[in-house]
Amino acid sequence: MSDLDPLVEVLPDHIREALVGRSDLSGLLEVVVDLGRVPEARFASDVAPLGGREVTDADISHVTARIGEFGEDNRAGIERTLHRISAIRNRSGRVVGLTLRVGRAVFGTIRIIEDLILTGKSTLLLGRPGVGKTTMLREVARVLADSARKRVVIVDTSNEIAGDGDIPHPSIGGARRMQVGRPSGQHAVMIEAVENHMPQVIVIDEIGTELEATAARTIAERGVQLVGTAHGNTLENLARNPTLSDLIGGIQAVTLGDDEARRRRTQKTVLERRAPPTFDVLVEIQNWNTVAVHDDVASVVDRMLRGVRVTPEIRTLDEQGGVSRVRPAPTAAEPEGRRARRATFAEAGDRPADPAPGAAREMEGPDDGPDPVPARTTRIMPYGVNRGRLQQAVASSGLAVEIVDDMMSADLLLTTKGYYRRRTAALRSAEQRGKPVYVLRRNTLSQIEQFMRAIARQNGRTHESTAVLSALSEAERAVERVRGGDDDEVELTPQGAYVRHLQHAVAEKYGLSSTSTGRDPRRKVVIYR
Repeated sequence: MSDLDPLVEVLPDHIREALVGRSDLSGLLEVVVDLGRVPEARFASDVAPLGGREVTDADISHVTARIGEFGEDNRAGIERTLHRISAIRNRSGRVVGLTLRVGRAVFGTIRIIEDLILTGKSTLLLGRPGVGKTTMLREVARVLADSARKRVVIVDTSNEIAGDGDIPHPSIGGARRMQVGRPSGQHAVMIEAVENHMPQVIVIDEIGTELEATAARTIAERGVQLVGTAHGNTLENLARNPTLSDLIGGIQAVTLGDDEARRRRTQKTVLERRAPPTFDVLVEIQNWNTVAVHDDVASVVDRMLRGVRVTPEIRTLDEQGGVSRVRPAPTAAEPEGRRARRATFAEAGDRPADPAPGAAREMEGPDDGPDPVPARTTRIMPYGVNRGRLQQAVASSGLAVEIVDDMMSADLLLTTKGYYRRRTAALRSAEQRGKPVYVLRRNTLSQIEQFMRAIARQNGRTHESTAVLSALSEAERAVERVRGGDDDEVELTPQGAYVRHLQHAVAEKYGLSSTSTGRDPRRKVVIYR
């Protein structure tokens, strides 16, 4: 009997017969049964009707009579399986719809973050519903219990991690499971698990309330490793969530003194982290094979609040089980307003603006600075830019430029100030992939032609020049002085936008802050702690 058989057996005959005749059941995600509609089978990229009959009350009663009881969260299960059945009720409380979600124990899902889990650090998994958080959490519990030989307790609110019934599913290995009677009591069971059962690791799914966030902090402060999940796509989402921001230390407004505000070159009221974060590591699950890792949450949150765009490590799992890791070099620490100005052409004359965050490659030495425009044919993907005007500018420039529609094949993205401010998914994806993003102040032919002239000059420029090497050496000497305590801040000699960008990267590489001050041609970088 396969893992899918118990779920199929609770379905009415006409639905079951239509389902078992399919050849793609291995990819089944869920079966949807709604009163008065034809039932559906849902796959990752397809939805298929099951027969031609509409669902009746008798069909729904047939299913509910063969599964466990629904809890306050309208979820039930099938004993000793990982399948989950969720109910939709009408205003009088009668069940009028069911979602039968397939639960599978998938082994090897944490290979991509196994090294982080085994360090003993508390880890938070973020991701949208259905991306695989619970599946990964189940595997975490098994690996920590069986391979690391740790005392693991799972707080299983909806029986999603270890399945329905009193006997947990074998996929959790030697981990123990504590069930939660009512969802509103999850925080109390979390504390009870620590006080009564001496765990080394607590595993908890879907931390979603302030009480649960407080309980998580209590557990972490007692020296217990905590591995949990929360809804949200990125660290920035979590920081903006007033209920859950405490998981990353909480955020508060602080009023600085005049001297400190002047030293930081900020306003007197700034945002700072309120306390140590509950979780040491945060993992953003992007899909089954790709995650973004923030391995020092405290440092990342502090940098984010100072206006530095955070650049997580991107990990990808290949078909052979190998893990590749890429960490794009972050942009320099600048207040938000200045960073926005650096990203527009109008502020930099007719030179190209510094690449938007995510465009720079990590420097290995003074001669390894970012090269925004390759010497070969430059492939530009327009995003919000008038394509006809861009084609006209390309034709008149005589440059080896190709306009493409695919981000993967593009060397850079060209967008407008309005689109850049929206921070759309496409722009965030480009930055995560390390694609330079160039921003036009206005979507006009003259601005685009100005950009093409800048491309022409950029193609002829070599960053290994003596002047650039000298500027980078100066930045490194300044870093040594600030880190050694000789100076609180060091002003560098004035440079152009491109060289300043490289100097900012040097400061960021060594964990220092930097900003640009003054006006061209006397604009210069200041490095400080």
